[in-house]
Amino acid sequence: MFSFTAASYPKSESYQEILISSVAAGILIYLFLVVFQPFGTENFHHQYKYLLLFPYSVIFGATFFAASLISIRVKDWNIGSELLKMTVILFLASILSYFYNAFFISHVTLSFGNYFYMFLYSLALGLPISTIYMLSRYIYLKNVYEKTAAEVSQHLTDNSKLKSKGLPKALKISGNPHELQISEDNFISAQSMENYCSIYFFEDQEVKKLLIRTSLSSLLEQIQTDHIQKCHRSYIVNLNKVKNIKGNAQGYRLSLAEIDFEIPVSRSFIPVIIPKLRSLKI
Repeated sequence: MFSFTAASYPKSESYQEILISSVAAGILIYLFLVVFQPFGTENFHHQYKYLLLFPYSVIFGATFFAASLISIRVKDWNIGSELLKMTVILFLASILSYFYNAFFISHVTLSFGNYFYMFLYSLALGLPISTIYMLSRYIYLKNVYEKTAAEVSQHLTDNSKLKSKGLPKALKISGNPHELQISEDNFISAQSMENYCSIYFFEDQEVKKLLIRTSLSSLLEQIQTDHIQKCHRSYIVNLNKVKNIKGNAQGYRLSLAEIDFEIPVSRSFIPVIIPKLRSLKI
């Protein structure tokens, strides 16, 4: 159970995506209320019945938007985090819906018992919508990333076949206690580990690993080129060394022949990394 909730889940990483998702969630709530008319809604008769039901969609959409804005600031997001977010959304929406119902529709006395019924109604209404959202988002991103990964992989060839334009750039890397000077073609990747970076590179036809004391951002300032790019908060990669790319709902992972681990691509770096990989041709 704990391993399931600890699995990575793709969170929203742009305000536009959050806004669209929130509006869609609100519309789904409204359609559910209008079409199925649950929880005694069919017995509610009013000249402006459907207009009075609309604020429920605004409430759910607004709480979804607010919770997603908070989650965008969290670095590590997983299924457990998403489930907690949905729980908070349903709880807040049930409170706001209860006050709206009590003051503008039912005109009942405020009580914990009445709120408890509204909470149950919110759960019954929100759980299927939340389930649909989570599954559809996971499946959609999985299909998109897998398709894109397959297309990009067709453009990737052995680095020996890549034609460089002009002489490779010389990279000068400074970090306590080492200084390293290599050509751009010999750089493979770098991985951040707190205040240190592990640098993988070719030297005398062998893959070497060097640990230096520096931040990834400082290292990037020294070595960034058109093909040497940051692709994740903990990784820098030479895109000319990428042999294959895999896609899943969490994003992309790059495979390099010279190292025995895959390098993740954060969703925020996808608009930069994927077009550059597409441009790598013979």
